[in-house]
Amino acid sequence: MAGILDGVDLRTQLAGHNRLELLLFRLGGRQRYGINVFKVQEVIHTPPLTKVPQAHPVVKGIANMRGNTITIMDLSMAIGGPPLDDYENKFTVITEYNRKVQGFLVDSVDRIINMNWKDILPPPKGAAEGTYMTAVTQVEDELVEIIDVEKVLKEVIGGQEEVSEGIIEIRADPHPHHVLVVDDSSVARNQVTRVLKQMGVEFTACKDGQEAWELLLGWLEEGRNVHDFLSLVISDVEMPRMDGYSLTKKIRENPSLADLYIILHTSLSGVFNKSMVAKVGANDFLPKWEPDTLAMIVQEHLRQHDEESAQVA
Repeated sequence: MAGILDGVDLRTQLAGHNRLELLLFRLGGRQRYGINVFKVQEVIHTPPLTKVPQAHPVVKGIANMRGNTITIMDLSMAIGGPPLDDYENKFTVITEYNRKVQGFLVDSVDRIINMNWKDILPPPKGAAEGTYMTAVTQVEDELVEIIDVEKVLKEVIGGQEEVSEGIIEIRADPHPHHVLVVDDSSVARNQVTRVLKQMGVEFTACKDGQEAWELLLGWLEEGRNVHDFLSLVISDVEMPRMDGYSLTKKIRENPSLADLYIILHTSLSGVFNKSMVAKVGANDFLPKWEPDTLAMIVQEHLRQHDEESAQVA
């Protein structure tokens, strides 16, 4: 499993084709779970762990790997399950989220599968509000749950939620702006919309790329000038039904939408994203989660949108 990311160049070709690769694993029971391979650096037998005094109960310790100190979390506990014991006989999935490296303790690792995002579906409507599922899929007639890792990290590690004082500029003649926010994680969606609320910017939020695409087409059918109405699209990359790369590609291929400014806002490692963003035609890429950086990028583009609108007028 240590060589799990061999062939990264091949995987970057999935961008814009609405495909992904999932690493399947179990947390001690029969249920199988999945995580996007792009977020996985390697899978190893769990190394010796050093306990951290007064750490969150989910944090089982830290490990030294190649000179780096990595926090190891019990993923079963993190999503409300029983703790995993006998660590030395378990696996640790080393991941990169939000430009930070951490390890997730799992019971066993199955395999990697290549899938279409159309086959990745939102959680069932009856799922509890506090669920840790961000999506589900079927593999060999068995339900696979894709975990909302952003929710886990927010609860265990926390982080800055509000824009720092002095970042948000007060505009003398504020022009109404509208932003489309697309993200399947309720935690990530709320983080972005919280920043927009602080900035006094109106927004519409969608749970995946398919919902956003249908909304954009609906606005066009209404006869709305979407480019004038919509100042900006902020989209996640990983989403059920249609991912952010495919959404961007569809927008660029539609003459009435092609000029929309698109920021891909993702916890995926920046190692992969620069080439992918360029390939599908997004304007910018912003790693999660930095409210100050998001606010500054949004403000800069809103100024540009105002200038473009004034020139047209």
